[in-house]
Amino acid sequence: MLSFLCVFLFLGCPVDITCKMRQTSFGIFFSVALSSVLAKTIMVCIAFKATKPGSSWRKLLEVRVSYYVVVICSFIQVKNCVIWLSVSPPYQEFDHHSYPGKIIIQCNEGSDIWFYSMLGYLGFLAAVSLVLAFMVRTLPDTFNEAKYITFSMLVFCSVWISMIPAYLSTRGKNMVAVEIFAILSSSAGILACIFFPKCYILIMKPELNCRNQLVK
Repeated sequence: MLSFLCVFLFLGCPVDITCKMRQTSFGIFFSVALSSVLAKTIMVCIAFKATKPGSSWRKLLEVRVSYYVVVICSFIQVKNCVIWLSVSPPYQEFDHHSYPGKIIIQCNEGSDIWFYSMLGYLGFLAAVSLVLAFMVRTLPDTFNEAKYITFSMLVFCSVWISMIPAYLSTRGKNMVAVEIFAILSSSAGILACIFFPKCYILIMKPELNCRNQLVK
């Protein structure tokens, strides 16, 4: 929900405060979402490794591994954004050159290094989730969500890989429109690939949502 709602910070005439908030909020919200997906993937891996008799992986099921993954991965992104805002924060900029005879009010991202570091970290989380989910995709279907996670991360990576050249080749309001489209489509991709199969079972096939069917 926060990933969808953060696009409202990209709308309207940019000022210094919205310029600072929109990229950092987007980066933090998406890091929480992707680290949650990563934690879910790690728990799928651990759960199937722990089924072997005498497995040392059982101890990890007793620890709040998923909470630690979400907190640590999100904290790294928060730290990146705090350093970015401290060193070279985004600010309002007047563009006199892109369109002759017009002045475009836009956001300058400040430090390009920290901006692309923020995006790169999101890409890293998505790539790790994709690799782990792909590795365990062949486990028994009843308990395995890895296939859905794999598809969601493929959608996410595809959207942002195609977004970067489009973002770099546009100016003014078009840059904002490209990023808004990428945020909405990648959020919708994650939501649809992971939760629509669950909703389909709950609404259309409720007889499959029972303990006997799962054990069978």
